[in-house]
Order: sequence, then C-alpha cells, then structure tokens
Amino acid sequence: MGGRAELPDILTIRNGAKVPRVFSDAEIAGRLARLRTHMADAGIEAVLFTSYHNINYFNDFLYCAFGRPYGLAVTHDIVTAIVPNIDYGQPWRRGYGETVTYTDWQRDTYYRAVQQQIGTARRVGIEFDHVNLEAYRKLGHALPQAELVDMAEAAMRMRMFKSAEEQDVIRSGARIADIGGAACVAAVGEGVPEHEVALLATGAMVREIARSYPQSDLMDSWTWFQSGINTDGAHNPVTTRRIEKGDILSLNCFPMISGYYTALERTLFFDHVDDRSLELWEANVAVHRRGLELIRPGARCCDIATELNEIYRERGLLPYRTFGYGHSFGTLCHYYGREAGLELREDIETVLAPGMVVSMEPMITIPDGEPGAGGYREHDILIVTEDGAENITGFPFGPEHNIVRTEAPGR
Repeated sequence: MGGRAELPDILTIRNGAKVPRVFSDAEIAGRLARLRTHMADAGIEAVLFTSYHNINYFNDFLYCAFGRPYGLAVTHDIVTAIVPNIDYGQPWRRGYGETVTYTDWQRDTYYRAVQQQIGTARRVGIEFDHVNLEAYRKLGHALPQAELVDMAEAAMRMRMFKSAEEQDVIRSGARIADIGGAACVAAVGEGVPEHEVALLATGAMVREIARSYPQSDLMDSWTWFQSGINTDGAHNPVTTRRIEKGDILSLNCFPMISGYYTALERTLFFDHVDDRSLELWEANVAVHRRGLELIRPGARCCDIATELNEIYRERGLLPYRTFGYGHSFGTLCHYYGREAGLELREDIETVLAPGMVVSMEPMITIPDGEPGAGGYREHDILIVTEDGAENITGFPFGPEHNIVRTEAPGR
C-alpha cells in the first residue's frame, strides 16, 4: 500500500506523433468556436463532456470505455481529453486537443484530473442525460465551488446541423452501406446461416472504409441480417438460423467512419413471396415513398409522422407500427449517441432545415402465426437542402428488386 501512494495520479503521455484524422483541424476548431460562443452567451466558464458522441464531436476521438470514465474539458482557453492510463498514447495521437492521463492505482483519480482541468470555474456545463447519480455526486465533491448546469441539449442542437465535411463523410458511409447490401444479397442462399451473410457484408464494408479512409480507425462497422421470425425487431442480433425458401429477410448494414455510422436497411424475400406478404410489403413501401417526399425544409417532424400514420390507418396496419419514422445522423452508433430532438415522431416539433440529415425508415411487424408474419422495413438517408432533400441511399427497394432467387455458389 505504501508503494501505491508514491505513484502519480495524473500523467501527461505523448507517445508517437499526431496522426491524420478524417476531419480537418479547421472543422473541429469551428465546432469548438460555436461551443464557446454558446458558453459565453450562457455564462458558462467550463464544460466537461463525458459521452461518446460529444467527446468524438468536439475532439475527433472515439473512446472505448471498458468500465472507465472519460472526459473532455473545454474552457475558453483549453480543450483537453481526460483519459485512463490503459489507453496510453492513443487518445493523444488520435484526438484534436491535448490529453491528461489518470492512473487507477488509487480510487477516483479521474475526478482529481477533472478538478485540475476545470480549476475554479464557478459555472460548469455537464451532460445531464449522461452523468449518473454517483458521477454527479463525485463531480460536486471535486468542484464544490461550481454550479453544474446542463449542456446536453445545447450540444445536441449544434450537432443536428451537419457541416460540409460531415455531409461528405455521411455520403461516403451511405455508398459503403450499399456495398455491404450488395454483399448480403450475393451471399443469400438456401441453408446459409444468418451469421455467414453478415460476416461477408461487414468484411466488404470494412475493406472499402480502409480503402477510402486509410487514416481512419477501423472500428465497429457491423451487419444485422435476420431471417424469418428474427426480422420482428429492428435491432435483433444475428443468429445461426439458416435461410429457407419463402423467408422474409431483413438486411441491415452499418459502416462506421470516425464515429459516424450510416445505415442501409431493406426487406427482401428469398426465392418467392406469398400473396399476403407481398400486400404487406407493398403497403410499407407506399409509406416509405410518401415519407421520402415529405422530408423537406420547413416540415415538422410530428407532421410527417401524423401523415404517414394515416396511410397505415387506411390499410388497417397502424397497430403493427413499432417505432418512429426516422432519426438524425451524425456521430451515432448502436451503443451511443442520439439527437433526440430530430426524430420523426408524433411528439417532436422540430422543423427540418438545410444541413440536417435524417432517415426515412417505416416498419411494421406482423406477429408470428398471422399471414405475412415478419418485420417489414425500408431505410434511406436524406440530407435536407435549401429546396428539398438529397437522397444519398442508392440501393433499390421493393418487390420488383428484392426477391432474391439466386443460390449462393458452393452452399
């Protein structure tokens, strides 16, 4: 125990040199400038971000928590990531700003590093939607002079409008998702397990990300490919179930570039589709087509949801709808991030504006045992422009394109 007390709580580690990143220094500096303008207007002297999405957005570094806390301290003078010693020099190499490293030889050294970076600031912004009760109490103890105020909402509003660089990355992601989709279709065949299809799709996407962005970390791209009853949920994991003729299939490809995920989601059938399933599929496609038309500047999220509900209601399918009609894209993944103020739901009154990026993804699920059982979902990504929206998803949808009749060779 005596030896531990002699070890430092906080280190400065620079191992190697800064590496090229997907986003330019000017891009990150612009985000920080907007943040600091808000801080000045709100009388906030310092901000401590703790979430994956905000640390990635304001420092271009995506952490891997593994049970350890991370932070990004921003004042009007500094931007410093607070990281654990287990990562050594990687956060400094990959991130835009400086880093301080805390060790875990003693308890709560993270909060001593926070205290060091925040100093005597009397009004400090934190993320109320990310900091749990224990962390809130420890922050209060580490910063007894500070009033802790919420920064999550303001940061989300900033992230909702995508810069030109962000739009370029999202366009590339949509293109790469289409490549994953094509790999999925090529792998489908009778008796092929879901996981084999997913592995081939993910591999195709990772290789294309490596080719297109050799300066990027290659982390967290994934594919959910479901068949039969496994299509009932939008986020169901891959299983070992084998594809059978007549199966409904759900193709979901998610390439990750520098913490920005994009998505391609499609309904398919293998070999043939029965009459009731075709009727349901065509109904969902009709909702999808109308939804694509409704995404434009000036439209309210809630009004889009209300109109699309009527199409389902007319067909007696509204009770089978399982979630909202779409959401924002940006620094987002299956385990972090969500710009909750930009979702196409009945309770969101946000007005679409140029620079926003949203999906259109209607889904209905018919329970097992009913004719046409399964989950039906289409998904496109659109960038809102001055006079409409640019659909950046190229993969075709609907029965005329996605009844897969080819056998996977050698299966």
